[in-house]
Amino acid sequence: QVQLVESGGGLVQAGGSLRLSCAASGSFFISITAMGWYRQAPGKQRELVATVTSGGGTNYTASVKGRFTISRDNAKNTVYLQMNSLKPEDTAVYYCYVDKSTWTRDYWGQGTQVTVSS
Repeated sequence: QVQLVESGGGLVQAGGSLRLSCAASGSFFISITAMGWYRQAPGKQRELVATVTSGGGTNYTASVKGRFTISRDNAKNTVYLQMNSLKPEDTAVYYCYVDKSTWTRDYWGQGTQVTVSS
């Protein structure tokens, strides 16, 4: 049984930074294809923010490119999202996920609130 535990959310002023972490707990001996982050703001659709593959390749949605950095520690089965130059429009609940295979979204974090004040 695998659980993903998120941390690092909070309240920050525009222009500030936060780092989100997503760590696996429980037995975790499954090969991972990709890990990443979604976000969902009130009244908006869930948006894929960033993805990192097992080989280290990354992808970002256009609105965060150059400001956010996704990384992972394969040994710890942990994914991070470093968020710099935060904007009020980044305010959302952020959810991490794990793909055991391509696009399967097998595991999800509980969500962590990020609020950016203007």
